[in-house]
Amino acid sequence: METALLASEQILKDYFDLFVNRGAFTIQRATPGAKKRGCCYFRPKGRVPLSPLILRKHLQGNVTIGLYAINPGTQRCKWVAIDADYARALDDLLKLQWELRQEGIESAIERSRRGGHLWIFAAEPLLARDCRVYVHEIARRLQVPVKGSVATTGGECPSRIGETKQTLSEGIEVFPKQDQIAADEFGNAIRAPLGVHLGAGKRYWFYGADYSLEAQMEFLKALKKITPEQLSSFVQKIKKPILQQPETQNKRARAGDSLRPYDSRAFSILNELRGKLRRAGRNYFTQCPSCASQGRDRHGDNLAISIAESSKYCCWAGCTKEQIRAALGRPVRDVSDRKSRQNA
Repeated sequence: METALLASEQILKDYFDLFVNRGAFTIQRATPGAKKRGCCYFRPKGRVPLSPLILRKHLQGNVTIGLYAINPGTQRCKWVAIDADYARALDDLLKLQWELRQEGIESAIERSRRGGHLWIFAAEPLLARDCRVYVHEIARRLQVPVKGSVATTGGECPSRIGETKQTLSEGIEVFPKQDQIAADEFGNAIRAPLGVHLGAGKRYWFYGADYSLEAQMEFLKALKKITPEQLSSFVQKIKKPILQQPETQNKRARAGDSLRPYDSRAFSILNELRGKLRRAGRNYFTQCPSCASQGRDRHGDNLAISIAESSKYCCWAGCTKEQIRAALGRPVRDVSDRKSRQNA
C-alpha cells in the first residue's frame, strides 16, 4: 500500500482550480488487492459537497474519489479525460497526445490500473458538446477505437450494404460522456488523479514530472491550456462540411435527380433535421425523428445518413423511411396519389 503524502494548502487550492468543476463527487468502495475488474463507486448520502477535507484525504491516500466533468449550470467542463484500458491503450493515448500537440494543445498522460488517462485542461470552462465533437473527430482521424461507438460488419444502412451494426467493446472512453446534462443529473465520474487507487493499493502518477505532489501539480499547471477560441476554431472546421451539405443537396434536387419527392418541395433530409449532426466514418449520425416522437433515442445517434448520398439513410432502431418522413412532417405520398394529382 502506498504511504500517505501530506498535501499543502497551496496544492489543495491548485487541485481545486484544475480539476473540480462541481460539488458532486463519488467515493470508491474497494478491497485492497481485489482481483475483480473495476471497483464500485457511490455518491455520499445527502449530496455532501466535495470539501477541502475530503480532497486532502484523497491526496493522502485515505479515500479515493471520482470527479464529474460537467457543471449542469453551464454545461461546461474544465477538462477532458480520455480513458484507455485495453491491450494497446498507451500506444493509442500517445498517438492522440502527438496529434493534439500538432494543433498546439498540450496534454498529460496519467498511468492507470490497466492502461492510462490522457488529460486536456481548459484555460476556462468549455462547452462539453464541443469538447466531445473535437476529441471524437481526432480519434476518428487516427482510427483510434471509441468504446460503445458503431462499427460495421454487415445491414442495409448508408454506404454499408451487407453490413450490420456492432458496438465496440474496447476503445477509449471520453469524459465527459454526455453533451449536456439536466440540473438533477450527474453524468459519469472518473477517478480523480494523484490519489491512491484503493483497489490496487497504488498511486498512479502523470508521466513527465517527479513523483511528488508538488512536482506533479507544478507540471500540470505549466501545461498550455486550450482556449474557447481554439476549440471553437477546431469545431467549426469539423462542422464545415456538414454545414455545406444541404446546399449541395439542394443543387442536386434542382437538377432533377432522385432526391426530388412527390410534393412540390424537393426533399433533403439534411434540410429537415433540427438536431446536431455528428460525423463518423462515411456517415452522419443524429437523433431519429421517429424515435424522438416516441420518447426514444435520448443519445441522439439512431439515425445514420450517408455523407456521399444523403438520400440513403436509416434508423438503427428499425424505423422505416416512411415513419421518419412522417415524423418530419414530410410524408411519402403514394405513387397512385401522385399520378392522380398530375392528371387532375
